[in-house]
Amino acid sequence: MHFLLDFFKGVAIGAGAILPGISSGVLCVVFGIYETLLNCILDFFKNIKYNFKLLFPIGLGAFVGIVLFGNILKYVFYAYPIQTKSIFIGLIIGSIPELLKKVNSKTKFRFSFLIYLVISFCIGLFLVYIERRFKLVSINSHFSFLYLLFSGFLMSAGIIVPGVSSTLILMLLGVYDAYLLSVSTLYLPFLLPLAIGIIIGSIFCMKLIKVLLDKFYIQTFFCIIGFTIGSIFVLSPHISSSTEFILCILCLFLGIFTINFTINKKSL
Repeated sequence: MHFLLDFFKGVAIGAGAILPGISSGVLCVVFGIYETLLNCILDFFKNIKYNFKLLFPIGLGAFVGIVLFGNILKYVFYAYPIQTKSIFIGLIIGSIPELLKKVNSKTKFRFSFLIYLVISFCIGLFLVYIERRFKLVSINSHFSFLYLLFSGFLMSAGIIVPGVSSTLILMLLGVYDAYLLSVSTLYLPFLLPLAIGIIIGSIFCMKLIKVLLDKFYIQTFFCIIGFTIGSIFVLSPHISSSTEFILCILCLFLGIFTINFTINKKSL
C-alpha cells in the first residue's frame, strides 16, 4: 500500500515538472516527503539499500508521470482546467495544517516567524504575476548543447525550490514549448543536455537547502510554507458560472480529502 501511495505521489511530482504553474518542490512539501527526499538523495551512498527503497517508488512514479502520462496530464489540465486546478489547490490547502504542526513541533511558535512566511508569500505572488505576463516561445528555435545545459541547471531551481515554477524558468529562457514537444516524442538530443543540467543544478540546490535547513530550520521552513501558499494563486481557475463554482468547491474538497488520506496512511 505504501509503495502504491509513494508511486502516485511520484506521478504527481512528475506532473509538476510538465504542467504550467505547478511546482514539483511544492508537491514534495504537500506530500510531506520534501526533507526525506533531500536527505535520501544527498546521503544516498551512506545507506544505499534503505535510500533506494524510499526513492524507487517515487522516482518510478515521477518517470511515469513525465514520460508516459505527459500527454494525458497535459490534455486533462487543458480540457478540464477547473477540476484539475481545484484538486491541486485542495492538495495544497489540506497540507498547510500538517506543515505548521510539523514546524511548530521543533520549537515554540513566535509571531516573528510569520515574517519569513509573509516575505516568501509575496515573492510567490510576484512570480505568479511574472508567469502570467509571459507568452510561450515558438518551437522553431535551435538551441545549442550549452544553452540547454544552462537551461536545465536553472530549471532545477523550479524542481527543488518549493514555489518556484520550472515552467516559468523555461518560458523565460524560451524553451518551454520545445521541452513539451521533446518530452512527448522522447527527442533525446534536446532532453539529454537538459537532463545533465538538471542533475548538476539539483545537487547544488539540494545542498544549499540542506545547509539552510540544518542551520536555520524554522526560518527556512516558514519560507517554504509561504512559497507553498503563494503557489495557490497561479493555479486559481477562471470561473464564469455558479455551476463551475460548485464544481470548483467539490474538486477542492476532493483534493483536501486526498491529502488528508495520504497523511493518515503515512502515520499508520
